[in-house]
Amino acid sequence: MSQSEVYNHFAEKTGMKRAQVKEFFEELANLASSEVKNNGEFVLPGFGKMVLSERKAREGRNPQTGETIQIPAKTTLKFRLGKSMKDTVVPKK
Repeated sequence: MSQSEVYNHFAEKTGMKRAQVKEFFEELANLASSEVKNNGEFVLPGFGKMVLSERKAREGRNPQTGETIQIPAKTTLKFRLGKSMKDTVVPKK
């Protein structure tokens, strides 16, 4: 589903104008990024949580030459899917 299709879907379902829906999603993205920067995580109820994660430095290999290289430590962003969403999409066996 494209970004435009998502905006159109929410505009139809909520009765809001497409521009208002777009503004809402932009504000949600701004809120998420500021919360992750300040607190290290952002919870989106019903979906999951965005968290900062620290990766350790490690050894890797250049796939073309096979040469061993050092990969530096870095901070990444991960999204952890909530249990209710996971159970809805992939039901238990």
